[in-house]
This record gives sequence, structure tokens and C-alpha cells, in this order.
Amino acid sequence: MGLYDAGVVPATTTLIDPKWFDYFPIVIYFGFVLAVGFIMKRKAATSEEFLTSGRSLPAWVTGIAFVSANLGAVEIMGMSANGAQYGMATFHYFWIGAIPAMIFLGIVMMPFYYGSKVRSVPEFMYKRYGTAAHLINALSFALAQLLIGGVNLYLLGKIVNGMLGIPLWISLVVAAVIVLVYITSGGLSAAIYNEVLQFFVIIAALLPVTLIGLYKVGGWQGLTHRITEMASGVPANSAYDPSAVDQLHSWPGTLISGFDSPVLSVVGLVFGLGFVLSFGYWTTNFVEVQRAMASDSIAAAQKSPIIGTFFKMFVPFVVIVPGMIAAVLIPEIQHMKGTQMGLSATSLSELASQFGPTPDGYTVTYNDAMLLMMRDLLPNGLLGLAITGLLASFMAGMAANVSAFNTVFVVDIYERYIKPDESDEKYLKVGRNATVVACIVAIFTALIAAKYNNILDLLQQLFSMFNAPLFATFIIGMLWKRATPHGGWSGLLFGTLAALGVNCAVWFGFLSFPGQGQAYLAAISAFVVDFIVTVVVSLMTQPKPDAELEGFVWSLTPKAKRIDPQTATLPVWRRPVPIAIASAVCVIVLNSIFH
Repeated sequence: MGLYDAGVVPATTTLIDPKWFDYFPIVIYFGFVLAVGFIMKRKAATSEEFLTSGRSLPAWVTGIAFVSANLGAVEIMGMSANGAQYGMATFHYFWIGAIPAMIFLGIVMMPFYYGSKVRSVPEFMYKRYGTAAHLINALSFALAQLLIGGVNLYLLGKIVNGMLGIPLWISLVVAAVIVLVYITSGGLSAAIYNEVLQFFVIIAALLPVTLIGLYKVGGWQGLTHRITEMASGVPANSAYDPSAVDQLHSWPGTLISGFDSPVLSVVGLVFGLGFVLSFGYWTTNFVEVQRAMASDSIAAAQKSPIIGTFFKMFVPFVVIVPGMIAAVLIPEIQHMKGTQMGLSATSLSELASQFGPTPDGYTVTYNDAMLLMMRDLLPNGLLGLAITGLLASFMAGMAANVSAFNTVFVVDIYERYIKPDESDEKYLKVGRNATVVACIVAIFTALIAAKYNNILDLLQQLFSMFNAPLFATFIIGMLWKRATPHGGWSGLLFGTLAALGVNCAVWFGFLSFPGQGQAYLAAISAFVVDFIVTVVVSLMTQPKPDAELEGFVWSLTPKAKRIDPQTATLPVWRRPVPIAIASAVCVIVLNSIFH
């Protein structure tokens, strides 16, 4: 019958069933996390150290933290859900939708961020465009971090709920308190060093899921055979067309883009995901940029995201591939996918008879793909390690959101507009209080995430509104000295409203987009509207004097301020550009193999 025989599924109150010894790695991990927080407390004695880590960390630390900060809900649950639902097209989120933008950030943009001595991305916007653009960016970013932090917290709480069977709201509170303790103790340094620890815990925890899963389906060839076999059962008159949407090929990716036309799908993926959403996220999202800005030199800041690309290339194999395996191995996910594909009632009934143990009232979604793989494949012992890895990933994601939120709140809202002349002790206290508020608010925003079957749908919609327009405003301001303060804030505002308009049109039923084409269209609309409005308004208004734009506009910034003089003394293999070239070659090879 499958993993479970009909009629003999054991009763359970939890989704997964850990034994007492599975809790050992969890306890040890939390002990390390809290210890790091308290150890780093002595390095967070001032507001500068608490919020920016005093710009003292080496590139390898900030490079791993750069990736780990993103290795939360999006990567683990969202990408495994995407792997189960869409297949290999999900690889685009890494090799098209991340690596090029990370390289661009390291080579082109980090010298401006680091060299301008700003403490946040909104502060950069303030110095480039002025008050209005800065305020819009600061408020929208703060809101986004509370929403995205809620997503990470929701999934963290769901793991605790599924493991222990305790109510979700209690799980949310417990998870928030743990993050709160180590962030308020050690600030950004604690978050970054914990993110390095969390990255290796996550990989060690999730790699067995991939390896055992591949063994169960007969390796990569067995997986491709099972996916092909399942697609062959789709009725000829089904709306799902496996010949047009092949889950074993990343191109043209029509299922994930939502466009029926292969040409439009490729355009949407390359421009919507690979350019607007990707560059908007990786180059202007302070959650990631903050890690690179904590480096000890311009060269280290440049290398941080580039070093991160090599780790990023490996992540799909421990998050997307398990989702693809779940789609052919886990009966509950097979049933969901079969319903989507239009399998016969008989086939769906047979799959339903093989469902494994789930708590009463628990509704399985694609977001559960990784959890169900753990439930059905991992023996006790490895199960505890895998649970620890999931907890680590969600804590890394939420901690990154919270640490970025408290910096922007203190630097760009409280210090800039509320109390500009307070003492350093006061700003440090406000930063810690902002952390408390962020954790409390995230508990409530987590409830929004519970409404989505595929959590990545929500996140991509948020990115289309908060990151895509900001990228347009930012890149115009960096490359075109004629961009004015009025052009900056008006472009940012109308770009955000354009993305909101597209999303609202879909939410209220005026437009319909399967897959994640909604986010792509919203992001493209935001970028185009922002670009046009910024240019038109700038041509009608007065720009800042050139002297005020040095360090913020490429053509007005001397080369000596864009390149660390120590770079020339480094061996070739430690310089940013050669490392970036090696990364680009590797990602081209991966795209060629998994096309």
C-alpha cells in the first residue's frame, strides 16, 4: 500500500513522534544559542555595537551569516513546498533569483553602503534623496520586517506545535521569547554568530532527509521516473498539461510563473524574478545588507555576499529536492498534487487510504512537505537532529528580521524624527525595547501566515511591494546624478502603490494568476512605474548639488573611495572580483546541468 497500510494508522496528537533522546540535540542547541547571546553581551555595551556590531567581523563570518539570515521560512518550508508543487523550476529562486544579485551587491553596491558610513539602507536613502523618500522607506521596511518576522515565527511555532502537540499560540510565545532573550542580550553580534552556528546545524540536519529520500525512490533517476509516472496519469482533458509544464525541467517554468505562454514565462522569470524581485531583495533588503555592513573592511563587505553565493548554490539540494521527493513519496502530498493535476477519484481514494498519522483537525498543506518527510523517513535520533535544524532555520530568519527592525527603528525613526539628541544609553535602551515590541507584534502577524497553503506566495507578494520599487529608486539614484529628492519619494510611493494595486486586483478576484505570476507581475509593475515616475519628476525638479552626492552616486565618487586599498595586497583568490567570477562560472554550470 505504501508507507502506511489502510486501517492501521496509529492514533496521534502530534504530526511527528520524537522519543525522549530526540530532545538532546534540541536542548544542546538552545543552550549554545543562549550562551552566545550572553557572551556577546559585553560586545553590545553601546548602541553602535548593539545595532551594527561595531563593524568588526571577518568576511567568512558575515558571508555565512548573509546566507543564514535568509535560510528561514522562505528556504526551508517555502522552497520545499515549491519543490513539491512546482518541481525543478523552483531552482530559479537560487540560481537566477539570488546568485547574480548577490554578486552585483558585492562588486557594485557594497562599496557605497560601507564607504558612506551609513548604519542602514534607509539612512542611505536619506543622504541620497532626503527626508520624504527616507521616511517612506523606513516605515515600509519596518512594517515588512514585522510581517516577515511573523512568517518565520509562525513556522517555528508550527514545528513546536507539531512536535509537542501544544497549542499554536503557546508555541509562538515560547519561540518569540527565546529569540528575544539572545537578541536583547548580544545585539547584532549575537544574531550573526548564532546564524553561523545555525547554518551548519541546518545543513547537517536536512542533508539526511535528501539522502534517505533519494535512496527510497531509487536515486535521481528513480525520482524522475516517479514524477513522469505520476504525470502520465493526468487525464487528457485536464487543465494541468504535463507536456507544457514539465516539473523535471527548470525552463520555461510555466507552472511556477503562472504564464501559459513559454515565452512570457521566460520573460517573467528572467525580468520579474531574476531582475526586479531578486535585485530588489538582495541589494536593498537591510536584513541581508546589514550582515555585510558588519564586516571589518570594504573588501570584507564586498566578499560577504560573494562568499555567501557558494553556500547558496548548495541549499536547493537540501530544501527543493526533498519537496520533489515528497510529491511522489508522501501520500498526503501526492493527494494534494493529484487533486491539482486532476487524477481520477479512484487514484485519489487510494492515496487517501495511505495517509500517515496526523493530529485530529490538522490540515496538511504543501508547507508540511519537509515535516512529513521527516515523519516518514527519519529514524529517532536523526529525527531530533532534523527538528533542531528546522528550529535553527526559523530562529535565524526571525532573529534577522528583528535585528534589522530594531536598527531601522532606532536609527531611522526614533533618532531621526522623535528624539534626535538623546544619549547613547537611551538609544541602546530603545533598541532593546524595540526588540521586545517586534517579538510581540510578530506573534500576531504570524496568524496572517497561517492562511496560506504555500507560504512563499505570501512572501513573494510582500517582496513585490516592499523591495521591487525600492530597487528602482535606489539604482536610479546611484547611477543618475540628476535624480532628485522629489523624484525619489514620488517614484517610491507610486511604485509601491502599483504593486499593491496588482496584488489587490488578484486578492479581490479582478485578475487571476496561478503559481507565483502574481508576484512577478506586481514586481514588474512596481519597478516600471517607479522608474518612469522618478525620471519624469526628476526632470521637472531641482537635483542636489554634486558635492552632496559624493559617495552616493557612481560618477561622482572617486575610485579610491569605491575600492579598498588593501585589496591590491591580497592574493588573487582572496579578492572580490576573482571570487565573483568563480561564483558566476559555477552557477552557469549548475544551470546547464539542471536545465
